[in-house]
Amino acid sequence: MPDPFKAYDIRGLYPQQLDEDLAYHIGNATAQVLGLAGKRYVVGRDMRVSSPALKSAFVRGLLDGGVIVVDVGLLSSPAVTFAMHHLDTAGGAQITASHNPAAYGGIKITGPGFKPIGGGSGMEEIEALARAKRVAKAPGGRIEEALIHDAYAVFLAKLPMPVRPLKIVVDGGNGIIGTMFQHLAPRLRNITLIPMYFDPDGRFPAHEANPLKAENLSELIARVKAEKADFGAGFDGDGDRCALVDETGAIVSCDLATAIMAKYYLAKEGPSAVVYDLRSSKVVPEYIRSLGGTPVETRVGHSFIKQTMKQHHGCFAGELSGHYYFRDFWNADSGLYAFLILANIISETASLGALVKPLLKYHHSGEINFKVADAEAVMARIRALPGAQIAELDGVTARYSDWWCNLRASNTEPVVRLNLEADSRELMDRKLTEMKKLIAG
Repeated sequence: MPDPFKAYDIRGLYPQQLDEDLAYHIGNATAQVLGLAGKRYVVGRDMRVSSPALKSAFVRGLLDGGVIVVDVGLLSSPAVTFAMHHLDTAGGAQITASHNPAAYGGIKITGPGFKPIGGGSGMEEIEALARAKRVAKAPGGRIEEALIHDAYAVFLAKLPMPVRPLKIVVDGGNGIIGTMFQHLAPRLRNITLIPMYFDPDGRFPAHEANPLKAENLSELIARVKAEKADFGAGFDGDGDRCALVDETGAIVSCDLATAIMAKYYLAKEGPSAVVYDLRSSKVVPEYIRSLGGTPVETRVGHSFIKQTMKQHHGCFAGELSGHYYFRDFWNADSGLYAFLILANIISETASLGALVKPLLKYHHSGEINFKVADAEAVMARIRALPGAQIAELDGVTARYSDWWCNLRASNTEPVVRLNLEADSRELMDRKLTEMKKLIAG
């Protein structure tokens, strides 16, 4: 059975891969590895059915390790990030499996100095202690409670609002974002909000809370058309991803949204670094350069992107998966932050479709998942492609003058993920057929 300890968080089937006993030991190991005894540490959770039990066990592990746990209740992952800063704690954890299906549970851990904990930054040590059930007890553990929903809404409401009235359909996917909008909506200006599936329900009765899958956006698309809305936004389960559809109902690829926001931030901040993940269209670095910015490619995952932003003092970063990171949000991601910035940008032009049109230069497959018996054997076949320029920043990337592809093993699911882009639709279709055969072996 796959290991729930991933490159940038902990995520697995509940209770087969991640149960209360393991969550307790992860909590205690977190206290040990991060040196949290006697320190205040935020813990929140999403609305998944498994989250209350996993949170309770994780908190018990922290308490036994002498940690002062600041319980911030039911809220989004970005709101937990905000809470760490607002409450001045030694980091925090969110009990969530993000966009994964309902059967999954998970834990995202952040350490002192707001350092994301992942591969190479403490995750291996936490796993080793938790697996060995090596418990260290210390006195002084206790629980404090804090409500920060309104403070987070006040913080977000300071962002630029649309300069003209917009009608926006928002699909919450029965995730946590509906709760966050309850506090934010009264503070919004020039936005008429049309909500869909705002009731948090960890069973996800309407559809999977993953807006990166086109089938999960079908109702949003229909509603945008019916309401003649300016655009639509879909959020994932824990509220850190945001995906868009334009006024015609066309899905806007998240890498193109990265390019749109890069223009905004480069105009605002002047020449600086913009970070993008290696799955993005090559139009993204081209566009960033044309605006006087410095494009910085990074591997996939929040812990790596945050590190890269800090290293290059990036003003902004975007992932193909719909995560957007902001220097003014402690280099962290927030779906609501991105939503408000994009609403402001869209309000200053004719339409979202008009913003996207100049960026539609190449033909991108989107991310395609494959279940394979031996991921490394498939990677070896990509490395052996004749005449390709090979890079291994994350998985294997093969580049040619008129097309490229990247294949990487998922850090959150038992699959390999293919992204492929070409200069023409015909070439993309042809190369996609070839790559599917190559992956199948």
